[in-house]
Amino acid sequence: MVDLFVDRVLVKNNKDQDELDTEREIVMRLQNRILMLFFASAACESCQQFAPTLADFFKRLTDEFYVDRAAQLVLLYISLDQSEEQQESFLKELPKKCLFLAYEDPYRRELEAMFNVQELPTVVVLRPDCSILIPNAVEEILGLGPGCYRNWQEAAELIDRNFMINEDFEEKSMRSLSDPVRRLKYKVEDEKKKNKKKKRKGWGGGGEEDAEVDGGGPSW
Repeated sequence: MVDLFVDRVLVKNNKDQDELDTEREIVMRLQNRILMLFFASAACESCQQFAPTLADFFKRLTDEFYVDRAAQLVLLYISLDQSEEQQESFLKELPKKCLFLAYEDPYRRELEAMFNVQELPTVVVLRPDCSILIPNAVEEILGLGPGCYRNWQEAAELIDRNFMINEDFEEKSMRSLSDPVRRLKYKVEDEKKKNKKKKRKGWGGGGEEDAEVDGGGPSW
């Protein structure tokens, strides 16, 4: 998930519209969380009707007024509005804790094509590894309410942060765990270290046969 937005600027839906514009900020906000991409427009009547339900859904899972532990959930509004004024108007209907892409960012339309959005509203639910959990969760949210999050959490196999030592989580958050090339690099470097130790102890066999990394890797 982090890979989708690491080079982008995400904006908080608060009064000052603070920006998350560094890799550290993006990783800390998105790592090990389920992401809801909310595609909508202020000009869409169905979107206007659905927005209060979605806002209540998100608040009941993340607001300390309702829960002791906030769900590992992020709501990101992908505006398909026809003007910045429309976008600003619609954002007032959404929770202050949600994020959005600036109106002038063309990545909004790229995401629309990437996830093949055919109707509005659409809520694409993504696992932390960027894979699609639900192509459009609108009906599920309307029908099950906050109860459907437990199903998402189990299907996404989230790591429960509350059972991790703080230092461990900080360390994991400083790198993108969804970066397969980087993980492969670490794995090969570890294998090389093990092989060198074996050679020093007289266990070595291959000499020049250490594994090498293919320059490419699977995309998200």
